[in-house]
Amino acid sequence: MALSALHANVRIAVAFSGGVDSSVLLDAAVRVAGAARCVALHVHHGLSAHADEWLARCEAFARERGVEFAVERVEVPRDAGVSVEAAARDARYRALDAMCATRAVHTLWLAQHADDQAETVLLQLLRGAGLAGLAAMAPEYLPAGACAVRVRPLLHLLRAQLEQYANARGLRWIDDESNADTRYARNALRHEVTPALAVHFPGFRDALARTAAHAASAQRLLDALARIDLDAAVRDEGRALSHDALLALDDDRALNLLRYWMRTRGLIAASAARLTDALRQLREVGEAGEGHSLRIDHAGQALRSYRGLVYWEAGDSSEPADETALVERAVSELAWQGEAIWRLPQWRGTFVFVAVEANLGGHAAADSDVDADAGQGDPDTLPVSVLRRALLSVRSRSGGERMRTSTAPGSPSRTLKNLFQERGIPAWKRDVPLLYVGDDLLFVPLLGLNHAVLSEQVNAAEQRVRIVWRDDLLMA
Repeated sequence: MALSALHANVRIAVAFSGGVDSSVLLDAAVRVAGAARCVALHVHHGLSAHADEWLARCEAFARERGVEFAVERVEVPRDAGVSVEAAARDARYRALDAMCATRAVHTLWLAQHADDQAETVLLQLLRGAGLAGLAAMAPEYLPAGACAVRVRPLLHLLRAQLEQYANARGLRWIDDESNADTRYARNALRHEVTPALAVHFPGFRDALARTAAHAASAQRLLDALARIDLDAAVRDEGRALSHDALLALDDDRALNLLRYWMRTRGLIAASAARLTDALRQLREVGEAGEGHSLRIDHAGQALRSYRGLVYWEAGDSSEPADETALVERAVSELAWQGEAIWRLPQWRGTFVFVAVEANLGGHAAADSDVDADAGQGDPDTLPVSVLRRALLSVRSRSGGERMRTSTAPGSPSRTLKNLFQERGIPAWKRDVPLLYVGDDLLFVPLLGLNHAVLSEQVNAAEQRVRIVWRDDLLMA
């Protein structure tokens, strides 16, 4: 069935560890689809002393069948509070996705089977997981940000059936010694719990598979409801929610929306206790009318409420509560000689220098998308001599920068932080490229020109320009 859903020439990537399950899957894929359509992807974790030997055996297995073979070496992080199993799984899937993207393969077959599904449901039950967890492994799934659909063609087959196939075909496979280590939760279930269940409840695998299917169906309904609520609450292209719209929902529905929104943003799921506490705090600050004071840290992100919007920003509690995380990028420089555009790929955007005639009230339009009302009296333009005064450079924010947006002589300069706050610009939009002329800050996207560096002595006949910052998505 997995093959019949694909077009005749679509290539298939098979996640190939060399164990019995993936060996059966690769062998069967070659038999039904042909070797030319298959590519075997192996992830070298380096966790076992036999990892290099396994790599060689996997490559030989694939070559024997005329299948393209690829390998990706990964390092499994040993972060506190994260199991080796979970860290290795995450690293493996990232590597598989990367290899699929490199080869423009959009279908990835995985060898999980009915016993794996039953073990997953049991593990999720024991962890107190919600419906999303109980839904376990989907037959087909496209993760956010991945290019390849993950397909599990063996999910309806038992491990014993795969072993029967392997023996009948004379396949040789790898036995990972770690699979016998019952210190790992899944291995403990596999070797000590499910055999006892099989004696007293012979149909437990089918029953747990039905539980997973029911949970998946219920989760789809919850997601459909969350999409309705998200459409009503979303702001700024999904990057924020309306505080009022979120709090208008009852707790169950609001928590469902928060979970779904986090998934769409690619954020790590939060525990029920953390989300419930977050919603409680959102309600409290809403009643107090002080949403700007809210900050809830989670997995390297911070949930914030500011001026009627709820959003996530990068950073942890060691950073200022009202600033986004500042990202350091390499300085870019330009000796300006009249260029109309300055493309900055690292900032995913472009500075546009729009020519403006300097006659009295004249109108120039080097760019029809920009209102180019001109003249030396226009506070949003500057003489071209300023751009030629010194080398132009683009730098990241480092904190504490000041500028004067007022044209009034002697008016004070103010920090960018205060100006952003005054204009209601949320934190996730404040990571902008700062344009300098020499050592002087000249222009800040969303704020405009720094009039502190512009001379009050101007030549009325000198050509002027308007500086415009455009994100990539806005460029024609």
